[in-house]
Amino acid sequence: MKIMSVVGARPNFMKIAPFVRALKRENAVRKDRNRPQIEHVLVHTGQHYDERMSANFFEALDIPRAEIDLGVGSGTHAEQVGRTMIAFERVVQEHRPDWVVVVGDVNATCACSLTAKKEGVNVAHIEAGLRSRDMAMPEEINRIVTDRLSDLLFTTEDIACENLRQEGAPEDRIKLVGNIMIDTLEANRGRAAALRIDDILQENTLDGLPRDAPVDNAFALITLHRPSNVDHPEILGPMVDFLCHEVAEEMPLIWAIHPRTRKRLESFGLWERAAGTRGVILLHPLGYLDMLRLNMGARILLTDSGGLQEESCVLGTPCITLRWNTERPVTLMEYGGVSQLAGNKVTNIRRLYNEMKGRAKVPQVPSLWDGRTAERIVSCFAQLDA
Repeated sequence: MKIMSVVGARPNFMKIAPFVRALKRENAVRKDRNRPQIEHVLVHTGQHYDERMSANFFEALDIPRAEIDLGVGSGTHAEQVGRTMIAFERVVQEHRPDWVVVVGDVNATCACSLTAKKEGVNVAHIEAGLRSRDMAMPEEINRIVTDRLSDLLFTTEDIACENLRQEGAPEDRIKLVGNIMIDTLEANRGRAAALRIDDILQENTLDGLPRDAPVDNAFALITLHRPSNVDHPEILGPMVDFLCHEVAEEMPLIWAIHPRTRKRLESFGLWERAAGTRGVILLHPLGYLDMLRLNMGARILLTDSGGLQEESCVLGTPCITLRWNTERPVTLMEYGGVSQLAGNKVTNIRRLYNEMKGRAKVPQVPSLWDGRTAERIVSCFAQLDA
């Protein structure tokens, strides 16, 4: 059996790494039993390029390097999808894999699924069945198209399975395996816990640091990057005022600034307000271990990141999700999680902040979010190759 995995953005590497390691363990067992190896090729479409994703990123998290880099780069959604399909078609025709494995919901996920099926190659989707019901999100379109084309649908929780059933997916294609991102969390939890908050701040500061560094369970943490939150001054301005004049007045606020967000803060005349507020600590975009450590230590998290929603659930960090909807409802308090949806209106954010800032950190771990998802995925392929 020959499997070709595709990654298109930085989080995809962290999702595919446990899968690659599980394949290696399976092949070690096969070698001992004189059975044929499962061949694997890792393809990076190059959809997202990040200067800070240096060699240290791969080495620190034991992430494999891609054998093939398509070098697609940035562009509009149509440009990325089109260039990816053209480049990936040549790769599929040259290597002729039995399976193409895609993860998540980026443009590369959709583009490579389309290309594989047109070439008669089976497709497996890791993180299948997630739905926000918001067709204004490009990611939602990518998810729906990919799931419709996939021959194996690896889901994170029961809600995702039910979404697929309602859309008519055959039961034998749906495989409840858990959340592969939690495999990465559990593999790195100890290393992250050993990091010092002071060191993280010193190494990543944008605007200088307060005299007294925050301590565990005594600071707020925020990430913000979605266009719906940062591209409109009438939305971002009141949010910044709330963060600076209310949150930072009560506790230190650590803000890892996304490049898009920084550009908008500067163009809207809000940068000086944030940088000049005592108690607001502005940081460069953080590496995985650094952000995991801060999430472990935060009293409360405010974010529009789906991945951080999931991690907060497992870590128990009270989480205000700065979105009107989520494709990860299992992380919400109404489904047993630790997060609540606030949208981007300050009245909602303030209310939830005041409700949640004093809550104890109690981990809420959904079924099969146990760090062994990749093993279950590889087991499915091993059974097909028996």
